[in-house]
Amino acid sequence: MRFFLLYIVVTFSLFASSQEALSAYKSGNYKKAVTLYKQAEKMGDTTAMNALSYLYYNGLGVKQNTQKSIQYLQKAANVKDERACLDLGLFYLHGIRVRQDYKQAAHYLECAADKGSAEAQYNLALMYYNGDGVKQDVKKAAVLLEEAAKGGHKGAKANVGRIYMQALDFKKAKEWLEKNVADGDKEAVLLLKEIDANTKE
Repeated sequence: MRFFLLYIVVTFSLFASSQEALSAYKSGNYKKAVTLYKQAEKMGDTTAMNALSYLYYNGLGVKQNTQKSIQYLQKAANVKDERACLDLGLFYLHGIRVRQDYKQAAHYLECAADKGSAEAQYNLALMYYNGDGVKQDVKKAAVLLEEAAKGGHKGAKANVGRIYMQALDFKKAKEWLEKNVADGDKEAVLLLKEIDANTKE
């Protein structure tokens, strides 16, 4: 019972620090925001870690420090925080703030994709399609694109049927291309005709 009460107190303190830090940030009091976010970060608050990464990168309330910015992001990613994993994955993919590294990009995007990030699923799908930092796998790319499309990613929805065609899964390809046709994609009409021609006995 004592442990449970202590947990409630700690959780409430964590929430209060983060909320107060956010209020300080919104009012332009960045130094106070940094102080409060650091308190929350010490208690394991990944929102605070992400916020500190942003503040250090932009030099808000602290001296600009890209290395510290990445360290806070890394700390959040180490506990599988979706936002941090996505950001780090994209940074490594495009060489933003860090040296471009496709293997690291794939690692962090996989983490975010497993958490349900459509953006991570989409970018990871492209990596598998092109073989960037991972073994080329068109089927896996198609599956990831489908997950991203179901999560509302427009780019994934526009391309998943085409990738399923390349993976020779015509049933799945047809399902998604029909959705593309409904969205006004004229090329999808021709691709559906191609599928019908290839699947006729």
